Amino acid sequence: MVITLGKPGIDGLSGAVGVLREWQNDGAPMQLHPGDLGWLWRLGAEATAAAVRTWSRDGQILAVGLLDGPGLLRLTIAPDAQRDEELAQQLLEDVTEPECGVLPEGRVNIETPMGVLVRDLLCEDGWNTDEPWTPLRRDLTDPVKDPGMRIELVGPEQAHVFAAVHRAAFDGSRFTDERWYAMAAGLPYVDARCLVAWDDQGNAVAAVTVWSAGPDRPGLLEPMGVHREHRRHGHGEAITLAAASVLQELGSSSALVCAPSSNVGAVATYKSAGFQQGPEVRDQYRDARGGHRK
Repeated sequence: MVITLGKPGIDGLSGAVGVLREWQNDGAPMQLHPGDLGWLWRLGAEATAAAVRTWSRDGQILAVGLLDGPGLLRLTIAPDAQRDEELAQQLLEDVTEPECGVLPEGRVNIETPMGVLVRDLLCEDGWNTDEPWTPLRRDLTDPVKDPGMRIELVGPEQAHVFAAVHRAAFDGSRFTDERWYAMAAGLPYVDARCLVAWDDQGNAVAAVTVWSAGPDRPGLLEPMGVHREHRRHGHGEAITLAAASVLQELGSSSALVCAPSSNVGAVATYKSAGFQQGPEVRDQYRDARGGHRK
C-alpha cells in the first residue's frame, strides 16, 4: 500500500489527537503527546491544523508530525511501525525535500523518539545531532505529597491570572486571556487542567498546564513556569507536585516532562518533585537544503 502525506485540516485533528492518545505508554521513549497539540491550540484550531502532518497507509495513520515553530518538526510514529522500512523511507523523502511542504529550506530540526528507523536514515543522510534535552518521568502509583501551598484550578474567570503568570515566567511570552480561551476550547483540553500557585501574601507565583492522555497512560506537564519575581522559594517544586497529583486524579499512570539539559535549575526542580531523569535525547538537524545529501 502507498504511504500518503496528509494535512488533516480542522476536521481531521480529532484523528491525530486520537492516535497520539493511543500511542502513549509508560514503556515508550519521550514522544509527541496530545498535550503538545493542545498547547499549540492556544493559537486557534486553524493554526493547529496548519501545523499538523500525518502519514497514512490504507487509511491508517502511522505517523504524526507537528510543526512547532519555524523549521522544527516534532514527529512520532505508531508503536508497530517504528521500524517500518517503507514508512521510514517515505518520511526521509518528505522531510528532506522542501517541495513536499513539511520543512522549509535552510536550517531545520526534527525531533523523533529514540529507536525509530527514520532516525538511523537521517543520520546516514548526514543530519547532525543538536543540543541535549532531559526527559523526566514520575510514576503515579503511590500518593503524591501535599505541595504545601495554595493551589487553584483555573477556569475562564481566572484566565487572566494564568496568562499574567505565564508572561512573567517566560521571556518573550505573548500569552493572553484570549489564548487561554482558545486552548481551553481545543479537543485535547477535555483531558487537561491549568493550575496556579499562590504564596502566603496572596501573589500568584507559578502556573502549569497538565494534559492527560486517558486512564493508565502517561500525562504531560506543558508548560510549567514560576514568576520571575518569586523564584528560589520552592514554588516550582510545589506546582510540579500539584500537577502530578492532578494527573493522578485524572487516572494518568505517570507524569512526563522534558527540559533542555542546559536548564539545570528546571531539571533540579522536577527531580525535587520526584521525577526520575532519563537518558538525554537530541533533535537532528540539517543546516541547509541538500547540504548533506549523499
